[in-house]
Amino acid sequence: MRSRYTAFVHHDVEHLLRTWHPSTRPATLELDPDTRWRGLEIVDRVGGGLFDTEGVVEFRAHHRDGVQHERSRFTRVDGRWTYRDGSVAR
Repeated sequence: MRSRYTAFVHHDVEHLLRTWHPSTRPATLELDPDTRWRGLEIVDRVGGGLFDTEGVVEFRAHHRDGVQHERSRFTRVDGRWTYRDGSVAR
């Protein structure tokens, strides 16, 4: 999760696509160059431990224009965590 946040901060599309689950990965990704991220707050985590194959991270990613609050699902593929999907948290 933290590496993906950092990739958003640095507009590292290659890392974001590489860490996206193959079943939900888009063919391309365009990031808004004007978005200025200001911090990541991990709100909750379920699973995602050393022996788990799935996990959920709820986070708030703060940016200049507001906050993205999401619960993201991650799945381990070939030993590496991948972002599967997410939903807006309330």
